[in-house]
Amino acid sequence: MHRFASRRTRGGFTLIELLVAIAVMALLAIMSWRGLDAMSRATTQNQQRADAVLTLQTTLAQWSADLDAVTALAQTRPIDWNGRVLRLTRRSSDAAAPAMLVVAWTLRSGVDGTRWRRWQSQPFTTRGEWQQAWNMAASWAQEGGGGETALMPVDGWQLFYFRENTWSPAGELPSGTSNPANPVNPTGAIVNMPDGVRLVLNLSPGDGLAGAITRDWVKPTVGAPRS
Repeated sequence: MHRFASRRTRGGFTLIELLVAIAVMALLAIMSWRGLDAMSRATTQNQQRADAVLTLQTTLAQWSADLDAVTALAQTRPIDWNGRVLRLTRRSSDAAAPAMLVVAWTLRSGVDGTRWRRWQSQPFTTRGEWQQAWNMAASWAQEGGGGETALMPVDGWQLFYFRENTWSPAGELPSGTSNPANPVNPTGAIVNMPDGVRLVLNLSPGDGLAGAITRDWVKPTVGAPRS
């Protein structure tokens, strides 16, 4: 009997023991896979959010840079908002070749979805070239075209101006201010640059950022840009 028990002990595991061991290993494998899957999804979500934040920061930096560089020239408009597109007359950032630019911002749908978009004209130095660039910016907002940069998904946006110590929708002008649609040889800036511009963006739902974001810009002669 003793020799028989010893031979059985040396023979290895029983079938039940093997089944139990396999079941435990399978359970551990499932738990490990779920943990790795959760970590992978968390990493992907964090990366998407980081990319969205970086895109937002870069876009708002360009927004502030455009407003900081706005210049009021005789017989031109420094800023114009018609409820669809914001047009700005700004100086070029190239100090080696001083010139002016017209930039425009709008929200428009395309093959890449509904995105906030920016357009920039070629540099110019004459009022005739400004008028041409100004009109091209309005056409671009309607029809699209070259010179644009698709920035970020946005559901909607609003603009407010700070004038006379109060915020008001950008489409409203101070009393006594005229704003013809197509100025012909106007004297001076038709609409003075407001002391502040408030931007309200409604970001599209997604894996990155969502909800409303407000960005306040203050004219450099009044204060420093802030958010």
